[in-house]
Amino acid sequence: MRLTILGGGGFRVPLVYGALLGDHAEGRVSHVTLYDEDPGRLTAMARVLAGQAAAAGVPDAPTVTATRDLDEALRGADFVFSAIRVGGLDGRAADERVALAEGVLGQETVGAGGVAYGLRTVPVAREIARRIARTAPDAWVINFTNPAGLVTEAMAEELGDRVIGICDSPVGLGRRIARLLGARPEDAWIDYVGLNHLGWVRGLRIAGRDELPRLLADTEALESFEEGRLFGAEWLRSLGAIPNEYLHYYYFNRDTVRAYQEAKQTRGAFLRDQQRSFYAEAGGPGASAGSALSAWDRTRAEREATYMAENREVAGVGEREESDLESGGYEKVALALMRAIARDERATLILNVRNRGTLSVLDAEAVIEVPCLVDANGAHPVAVAPLPLHAVGLVTSVKAVEREVLAAARSGSRTDAVKAFALHPLVDSVTVARKLVDGYAAEHPGLAHLR
Repeated sequence: MRLTILGGGGFRVPLVYGALLGDHAEGRVSHVTLYDEDPGRLTAMARVLAGQAAAAGVPDAPTVTATRDLDEALRGADFVFSAIRVGGLDGRAADERVALAEGVLGQETVGAGGVAYGLRTVPVAREIARRIARTAPDAWVINFTNPAGLVTEAMAEELGDRVIGICDSPVGLGRRIARLLGARPEDAWIDYVGLNHLGWVRGLRIAGRDELPRLLADTEALESFEEGRLFGAEWLRSLGAIPNEYLHYYYFNRDTVRAYQEAKQTRGAFLRDQQRSFYAEAGGPGASAGSALSAWDRTRAEREATYMAENREVAGVGEREESDLESGGYEKVALALMRAIARDERATLILNVRNRGTLSVLDAEAVIEVPCLVDANGAHPVAVAPLPLHAVGLVTSVKAVEREVLAAARSGSRTDAVKAFALHPLVDSVTVARKLVDGYAAEHPGLAHLR
C-alpha cells in the first residue's frame, strides 16, 4: 500500500513511521510520500525517518520519498494522512497572544484560538479535499489536522465518508481508566461520546459489566491518573463521568486563562521556539540520520513532559507522572484504522465521523467523536445513549460555533466571523468577538479581508 502524509515535515510524523516499521503483516504500507511546502522541514524529517529505519534494522522498511508537489504526492495513494498546520507555530502563538490580550482562551482547538485556527485552516482543507477527490478518488483520508472534528466536517463536504478524523485523547483516557480497573485496554468497551476535544467517558465495560462506578467511588484511584488529578475526585463524582482533558478549559476556564496570562510564554510560543531549534539541528548541513533522530527523541521528551502545564498548575498537581507521559497513540489508532479498512480486519475505535442519527440533538452531517465499528467499507458509529443536559448544552453550542466557522470560511464575511467568535461559550461577548476578529485579521494575512 502507498501512504501519503500531507504536512510530511511535521514533528509527529516519526510516530507514524515508527508504527509502520513495527507492522510486519501482509498488505502493509510499502511506500510513504511526505508532502510539505517547507523544504527544510522535509529534509529534517527524511533524516529522522532514515535514522528510525536504521535503528529498527528492518530490511523491508517502507520507502520514503518527499515532494512539494501536491498532485504528485496524491497520485496512486491508497491512504492519505492530512496533518497540516496553516500558519505554522507562529500562527498558533499569535492565536494565543491575541486571545489572551482580550482575557479569553487562545488554545489551538478550544475557544477563540480554535475559532481563529479553524478560519485559517478550513479553506485550505476544502481545497485539499477537492484535489484528493480529483487526483486520488479511491483513497481513504485520515485527518489529524486540528481542530480535528471541524476540519473533518469541512473535508467531508467533498469526500463524504471517505474522510475519518482521529485523535489520541480518548484513546489515552480509556487506556488509563482500563488499567486502573485491572483490565487490558483491548478487552474494555469504552462508552465515550461528544465532539473532538469535548467528550466524556460515561462507562467502561469489562466482560459486560460497567466498572466505572467502582472507579468513581475510589478517591485514591481517581486521583492517581492525569484526568483525575486535573478535575479532582469530587467534580468527577458530580459529573458521574470522566471528561476528556480538554474540558478542563471549560470547567476551570477563569483559572486557566489567568494561568496562561501569567505564564512565561504560551504553549504555542514554547513549541515554536523548541521546534525551530530542532529543525535547525536536524536539517542542518552537518546532521546525519542518527543525530537527527537523537534530536527528535530529545525534543519529543521535553514536549510530552510540558503538555498542559498551565492546567496542572491550576489543579495544583505539579509535574506529569511517568505513567502519563505515554501518548494516546494516535499513530497506533491510524494504523489500526488502515488495517481494518485495507484488510477488512474489523476493529472498534473512537473516531470522528458523521453523526448519521447517533446523537439525536445533532443533524446527520455533524461530525462527532464516538466508538465506531470499522471494516472494509469504512467507519460506522455505534448507537449511544442520549447525553445529559449539561453535555447537550456544550456539544450543541460548540457545534453551532463550528458551523459558523464553516460559513465564515466560505463567505469571507466579517459578520459571519464575528458571529462564530461571539457564540462560543468561552468568549460570550459580541464586543470581545469584534476585537478578536480585528486582532486576528491584523496578525494573519489570510484573514486580512475580515478587517
